[in-house]
Amino acid sequence: MLTFYDCTTAPSPRRARIVLAEKGIAHEVRQVDLAKGEQLSAEFRAINPACTVPALVLEDGAVLTDNAGIAAWAEAVQPDPPLLGTTPLEKAQVASWNSRIEGECFMAIAEVLRNTARGMKDRALPGPVNYAQIPELAERGRARLLDFLDRFERHMLGRDWVATDRFSLADITAGVALDFAGWIKVDVNEGRPAIAAWRAKLAERPSFKL
Repeated sequence: MLTFYDCTTAPSPRRARIVLAEKGIAHEVRQVDLAKGEQLSAEFRAINPACTVPALVLEDGAVLTDNAGIAAWAEAVQPDPPLLGTTPLEKAQVASWNSRIEGECFMAIAEVLRNTARGMKDRALPGPVNYAQIPELAERGRARLLDFLDRFERHMLGRDWVATDRFSLADITAGVALDFAGWIKVDVNEGRPAIAAWRAKLAERPSFKL
């Protein structure tokens, strides 16, 4: 049986959780309490020395320790429903949008949160090494997020899904990221009807309720 190391309060493992649910891939779940620092324990370091979740331990003992690897593996072992595109162009579109959302949206939100939250003092980056907070990065992150949201709203006008004409990994990444924006008190729906309509469709999917 596969073992999935999760933290229900964190956005990164939620992305993998949604992928596994959409694919219908059975797995056992073990919670890693990030608030208590369990990701830094010797027990978890033995599984993932990078001290991050998600982590997926396969039946042969191999360990996948990031969303990109978990999504690629899941698509290969369970092609239906496709989440990474079916044609060469679709695959390129999903990969491009997924990368763009991670870099321009997800990381912008993380810059704000990790450089302002009291609980993350001296923990401005995930992993085994402590880094000091830099307030200026939080200011930049918020500006980057607002710029991305304006561009994303224009992109979503008249569209059902982010990258292609079907639900894909890009929708998962963007949906989780925009939920994550609530952590830094940004209402992504305000003044953005196309984004709001798309998020309403995502909220109806069982996988997004997990």
